[in-house]
Amino acid sequence: MKFTKIATPEQIKQDWILIDAEGKTFGRLITEVATHLRGKNKPYYTPNVDCGDYVVIVNASKAKFNGAGKLANKEYFSHSGYFGSTKSVKMTDLLENNPEKLFKLATRGMLPKTKLGRAMLKKLKVYAGAEHPHTAQISK
Repeated sequence: MKFTKIATPEQIKQDWILIDAEGKTFGRLITEVATHLRGKNKPYYTPNVDCGDYVVIVNASKAKFNGAGKLANKEYFSHSGYFGSTKSVKMTDLLENNPEKLFKLATRGMLPKTKLGRAMLKKLKVYAGAEHPHTAQISK
């Protein structure tokens, strides 16, 4: 009888992955990023352990968007809990002013809604331009 091996935190090797978003489709890029953050691309993936890699995205403001009018029509909402405090931001404004937040919001939706998911999201680093402070990391 064979048993599935469960990875322990000591056995996990976390790499750094550098992804250039220039010319890539936004949704497909976010799917790839979420897979790397969760660690589902590794043979020792365990759902209750953080097996994922660190992901650095550069040129975030140069990603492509598909869909008829998605940039103009899609809105992101936030609410503080007080009456009448709903705020909305269009996707075009987020892409121009804060592409890092746009990438984090989209990736957060694909990760678990638990403490583990929040820990995975902290391993995502997004930069609008080509420069980043993680100089010793390997390019993909």
